[in-house]
Amino acid sequence: MKIGLIGLQNSGKTTIFNSLTGLEAEVTSYSSQKIEPNQGIVQVEDERVEKLSEMYNPKKTIFATIEYIDFVGLSENKNNNDAFSNSGMGLVKTADALALVVRNFDDPISGNAADPFSDVDSIDSDMIISDLIIAEKRLDKVELSKKRGIKDSALQLEEKALLKIIAHLEDSNPIRTLDLASDEEKAVRGFQFITQKPLLVILNSDEDNFGNNDLLINSLSKKYNVIEFAGTFEMELNSLDTDEAIEFMKDMNISESARNRLTKFSYDLLGYLSFFTVGEDEVRAWTITKGDNAVEAAGKIHSDLARGFIRAECFSYNDLIQYGSEKNLKEKGLFRLEGKKYIVQDGDILNIRFSV
Repeated sequence: MKIGLIGLQNSGKTTIFNSLTGLEAEVTSYSSQKIEPNQGIVQVEDERVEKLSEMYNPKKTIFATIEYIDFVGLSENKNNNDAFSNSGMGLVKTADALALVVRNFDDPISGNAADPFSDVDSIDSDMIISDLIIAEKRLDKVELSKKRGIKDSALQLEEKALLKIIAHLEDSNPIRTLDLASDEEKAVRGFQFITQKPLLVILNSDEDNFGNNDLLINSLSKKYNVIEFAGTFEMELNSLDTDEAIEFMKDMNISESARNRLTKFSYDLLGYLSFFTVGEDEVRAWTITKGDNAVEAAGKIHSDLARGFIRAECFSYNDLIQYGSEKNLKEKGLFRLEGKKYIVQDGDILNIRFSV
């Protein structure tokens, strides 16, 4: 999973990145920002993986991971017609979801007061403009192809989808709120429209007002998925030992680290779940989307497993913990053989039988 952090300059975006990854990327002001994004990969903490590792004692234990990409801060220049077109923002299109960091503290550089609503609206508008430019340019090429006599069904389907998208964007609506048919969505998938990606808002508060923004969060939540962080505070926690960090988190009424909270939030937002493979060689967590079947899960492990899929040996983590061993599960009739159409559930443990 890749999550791209975006936000206006001086929103505390890199501070959030550091709090999530434990890295120490330079926190810069407007004038010295670099073009290249910061990138960091962190493992998804999952006590189920730890417990399975204790039971199977494998040579390797592999957790699921999330890659965070901290993009260059966006300019507040209202004359910027396409804020997402520069080279430093090219990786935005590769992200599975975007996390928009908005400042909820007075700007220490300019002295400007916090205005989260305005900041969210500004970036939302920039993303819509960026997608509109791409869609209109592609539609022009489609029209040119038609004039040259190219009128195949694929081109007609693409044109239909683009016309829907352009009308939706012109009404200031992101593509993620547009109900495209599956074939229409497939026809434009290659453009990787920014507003088609799931979006969450990170309200970056300071220590003084963290936890006191219910009205603000409720208002933003009418349109966006919102989570609140105390970015600077949570970045500083990384320099403390575990016991000290826990005490300071209690003082701030923070029950979990920023990383764990955003991980859970992201899994819910994207509709992700985890299944596991176990054995003496390796215990591993795999991430798939809710609704994926056994063949799609097999493909996450290796394409050969999906291509030569026969069936999946399956049992649940909860049953394994309850009864203590695979042998006991078999005796209880809880060790199953599932076919291609089986919908994998969160916590399933799979062993794929295949032949190629």
